[in-house]
Amino acid sequence: MSIFSYEFEVITVIPPAKMFKACILDGENLIPKAMMSLVASRRLPLNKEASHYMVEKVEALDKDKLVYSYSVIEGSVFINKMEKIAYETKLEPSSAGGSISKISCKYYTIGDFEITEGLKAGKEKALQILKAVDAYVLANPRH
Repeated sequence: MSIFSYEFEVITVIPPAKMFKACILDGENLIPKAMMSLVASRRLPLNKEASHYMVEKVEALDKDKLVYSYSVIEGSVFINKMEKIAYETKLEPSSAGGSISKISCKYYTIGDFEITEGLKAGKEKALQILKAVDAYVLANPRH
């Protein structure tokens, strides 16, 4: 087994508690709404293969510390390649009054399998989601 990991930060203008609520607590409903603008403008490629699935397990949800950890433990992309993918998101205040989202991701692979393209795609997708939610909440302040 090998572990491939990456960490990155995304700065947004929405305060941490509000961003945590939008992305994590209300994410199931809000993220599709926020992403529609990207799909409509064709900045986000559509996946033409509808047979993908994932099973996720929540590892930690701390509303006070604004930390969310979960693992993808099963999925169509896992076949003989990965044991799991672990994600952790921490939100902190930025000096400008917005948020710093600190994201870490660890891919636990089986054998010598390497996921160089997967790392880049996963990071880009997370960045697009956070920026889309930031823009959506700015445009819809009552959310």
